[in-house]
Amino acid sequence: MIKIDELKFDERGLIPAIVVDYATRRVLMLAYMNRESLELTMEKELTCFWSRSRQKLWVKGETSGNYQHVVSIAADCDRDSLLVTVVPDGPACHLGTTSCFDYPLYESETRGEFSLDGLMEMLKGRKLTPKEGSYTSYLFDKGLDKILKKIGEESTEVIIAGKAQDKPETVYEIADLVYHVMVLMVEAGISIDDVRAELGRRHVIDRKVKQEKMT
Repeated sequence: MIKIDELKFDERGLIPAIVVDYATRRVLMLAYMNRESLELTMEKELTCFWSRSRQKLWVKGETSGNYQHVVSIAADCDRDSLLVTVVPDGPACHLGTTSCFDYPLYESETRGEFSLDGLMEMLKGRKLTPKEGSYTSYLFDKGLDKILKKIGEESTEVIIAGKAQDKPETVYEIADLVYHVMVLMVEAGISIDDVRAELGRRHVIDRKVKQEKMT
């Protein structure tokens, strides 16, 4: 562990702090801390920043209720910026979005990788704008009972493949199950962030339980 005295605050006594969601690893926001706000952040385990516009300390969430519970703080190799990992109570952006970085400027057409978030956006698109011949649109058209039936069928296929210890087939069936579960999520208005947040809360609880058993 390094000490606060090792950090390099700028000429205004500030250091940039990049805030990241503990569960999703998504960058939520960038703000600035001075020594006092950093000490308060560590003391209260809630992010506290220095407002350059208002020239005062502010605790994130003090007006919105969207507090950020601190998990860890790390400095970069030059000791002039911080990475703050948090469990957020709600959106980080004052505009109500999960992250302040929600405005794409450029994205490579050749280096893009598959992501569950991208798949979720495609599924939402199929629900809002049905496409003829699309299996996804077909599921949404048939409704909740059909979607749930498919989840039941795919769950059974996963069990059969897993019991047979057939790894390739198990991977294939798990992918089918995940896809149909995500269709259900869109139908039910559940986001990936909702599930990530729930898993994140469980992970923190699990860590605390393990620590208690060791003491």
